[in-house]
Amino acid sequence: MSDMIDDAAAGARREAGGRAAPRPRPGLLRWLWYALGGRLPDRYRVWVLHDVSTRSWALRHLCRTAVQLSPIAVLLFLFLPGSVWVRVGGVVGGMLLGFIYSIAYMNESCEHRAVKAGYPSGSAAAAREAAHATERAASAQRYAEQWRRSAEP
Repeated sequence: MSDMIDDAAAGARREAGGRAAPRPRPGLLRWLWYALGGRLPDRYRVWVLHDVSTRSWALRHLCRTAVQLSPIAVLLFLFLPGSVWVRVGGVVGGMLLGFIYSIAYMNESCEHRAVKAGYPSGSAAAAREAAHATERAASAQRYAEQWRRSAEP
């Protein structure tokens, strides 16, 4: 599994004139399809792994969730009976509940997107972990130096 992640990471980080090789990004309609749960063509495979493992992966997930909830929220607002403040309250409450569930299953959802792109299960988490491995090692070293000193006589 790590070989496949390393190959994808190497492909994503290939140097071209001192700069990283570009990842093809989906257009607006393809991204909307992807945000609603659709599978992208294989040429976007590296981008999908980047999308679910980059530093802002949680914010990207919340944006996809907002795209998924927006049509439902608009329909509920338009067709629920009652005064405007009751409809707004119901829609806002439903959106909050949707975001809570989305946050609760954020890791699983991102892993599923990576699996749909052809990566083995656990690839997104492994890529996120690999991206921060040096930072975590330095932090662990600082912690050990600060708190794991031998007892002085």
